[in-house]
Amino acid sequence: MLNRRIFTSAAALGAAAIAVPHIHAQPKLEKTKISIAVGGKAAFYYLPLTISEQLGYFKAEGLEVEISDFAGGSRALQAVVGGSADVCSGAFEHTINLQAKNQFFQCFVLQGRAPQIAVGVSTKNMPNYKTIADLKGKKIGVSAPGSSTNMVANLVLSRGGLKASDVSFIGVGVAAGALTALRAGQIDAISNTDPVMTMLEQKGDVKIISDTRTLKGTQEVFGGMMPAACLYTSAEFVQKNPNTCQALANAIVHGLKWLQTAGPGDIIKTVPETYLLGDRALYLASFDKVRESIAIDGLVPAEGPKTALNAIASFDPTVKADKIDLAKLYTNEFAKRAKDRFKA
Repeated sequence: MLNRRIFTSAAALGAAAIAVPHIHAQPKLEKTKISIAVGGKAAFYYLPLTISEQLGYFKAEGLEVEISDFAGGSRALQAVVGGSADVCSGAFEHTINLQAKNQFFQCFVLQGRAPQIAVGVSTKNMPNYKTIADLKGKKIGVSAPGSSTNMVANLVLSRGGLKASDVSFIGVGVAAGALTALRAGQIDAISNTDPVMTMLEQKGDVKIISDTRTLKGTQEVFGGMMPAACLYTSAEFVQKNPNTCQALANAIVHGLKWLQTAGPGDIIKTVPETYLLGDRALYLASFDKVRESIAIDGLVPAEGPKTALNAIASFDPTVKADKIDLAKLYTNEFAKRAKDRFKA
């Protein structure tokens, strides 16, 4: 009996010893409580963030994440710069604008490989629209002034010979408020994300004049791959909290992998009901339109930062292309490790 017990114990210990190498010890996190600021969380632009949150991927990495939702990316940026949030889930180009002001912020995992932003004119207020020049003196709705929707609108205007000062920008958010503002005639045109733009388009409320919701459309507007939604924070935060940044990147890349095979029903079950804006069918039609613009593995494409810099420098005189250090805008180290872990 004693020999049998010894044998059993030895067998158990042997099994445990064999199992140990398969257990990946997670590095100690410098911070377990993390605050993330986002500008318009209900937009598909930030769907990977929502998926990672809703499916518990942040918790699986040992993180307690608090997400604060703002009207637009520029407001979320202010929260991070001001210190009330640790990380921003926002547009990649904000890292360029910040560096132009000698503030060094770094993207460490990509959520979107196309801006997913469309610009449309109101069929009610501007039924006779022909060219971008017709927008002079008009009101254009954006998620928030200074946000990526504002940036795309500025780019479209500049290519049509107009300056930002030739129009008025009105903050309308990225949800029901944006739909109401356009349909009530409070704005003449709109630059926004999905599902808002698809809902307006399918109901005949807008005529689309520029579209970056697909990779092809993004190539036509920007002339190359355009990194979009990402997690970014100060270079100092990245240096001081590498394990925490790795955990955040792991959670996002895990979400990206889930999204690669998720069906429409999976999306509906996972996102909060309010994100559907009262129309499930149109929400899913919007998802189909932007699906290819969602990042695959969290990596920033090599040519992406240059494309973003050229776009911004073309209309913003405060951004001098030759003064921006592209290498300091992002790091792919965290996403690479996460990709290897999840085989994304």
